[in-house]
Amino acid sequence: MNTLIEYLDKIENKLQQERMIKIDQWIQKNMPQLKLRIAWNQPMYVLDKTFIIAFSFSKNHISVAPETKALVKYEADIKKTGYSMSKKLFRILNDQEVNYELLKQIIEFNMLDKADYQKFWRDEEA
Repeated sequence: MNTLIEYLDKIENKLQQERMIKIDQWIQKNMPQLKLRIAWNQPMYVLDKTFIIAFSFSKNHISVAPETKALVKYEADIKKTGYSMSKKLFRILNDQEVNYELLKQIIEFNMLDKADYQKFWRDEEA
């Protein structure tokens, strides 16, 4: 699977397909240095060779996974937005708006924090 469209064709929920296309277009416009990669059955964005953020889909939401360090840093903002979260991700319900400002902050944090990072994933203690 090479493209986002090929990946999204397998997602039954058309709203989620459209949302992910909009998120991808927004990322391409605002952070063109990030590259889309479909891996582990999800669209993810990488900077050079390091992971920045990934998205996955459930019947009722889109999951956003930026790694634990970013989730901890932005936990209050995520909760204030009304998104539920777990240790590894937060969820944007189908009837919730995508908070692009929050996404921007999280993505920019990961990009700065992982600049020159040599591994794909953060070490748990990093």
